[in-house]
Amino acid sequence: MIPVYARSQSDCSPSVGSCTVANLQLQVVSSVVALGGGVQGYFLKRHPKDVFVSSFYFLNRMADNNVEHLSVEEAFEQFCKGVSFYGPFWDHVLGYWKASLEWPERVLFMKYEDMKKDSPFHLKRLAEFMGCPFSSEEERQGVVHEILKLCSFENLSNLKVNNTGTFQLGKRKIGKHIFFRQGKVGDWRNHLTNDMVDRLNKIVEQKLSGSGLTFHDSVER
Repeated sequence: MIPVYARSQSDCSPSVGSCTVANLQLQVVSSVVALGGGVQGYFLKRHPKDVFVSSFYFLNRMADNNVEHLSVEEAFEQFCKGVSFYGPFWDHVLGYWKASLEWPERVLFMKYEDMKKDSPFHLKRLAEFMGCPFSSEEERQGVVHEILKLCSFENLSNLKVNNTGTFQLGKRKIGKHIFFRQGKVGDWRNHLTNDMVDRLNKIVEQKLSGSGLTFHDSVER
């Protein structure tokens, strides 16, 4: 069951979304660990305030035009209550975070903000985790930077295969272009009020308390 930021009689409750996704998440992590044979999982997580803003725009662009969309304020209220298409944000990230601590050789947890800040370092970290480290010769030849260029938001968002055409979602066809908006760190500053920021900060701090997982505010330059 996937809740969408829209007004309808089928609005999902936090308990339903959390239960469904929690079970799926457990299956994913368990499968990575149980399969053996070198199977590994790599999970990239983003700052909760940017997650909310990005999800808000994505789901509203994906929603049926005949459905009245929620305002940012209404959608934010739902997000704070744990209503999102993958369940409560804090439950979602904690599951993978704890798995990465318990099975560090099988599960790698990385933050989007860290990756954007120092992409070469984190690409090399990922390659080493996968057992395919870059050789000194490959680094001298600029292979790391070429891969980053190919995988950049600018390049991927401008590929014809990604910005034209549609994909099937149930009985509807959705434009592929909706998967790309900005991908910037700190865009939440342009959408959330100070009260919203304070409220979400307190919720996340409380939910992640004692886990060792933190998210720091930053802005992409």
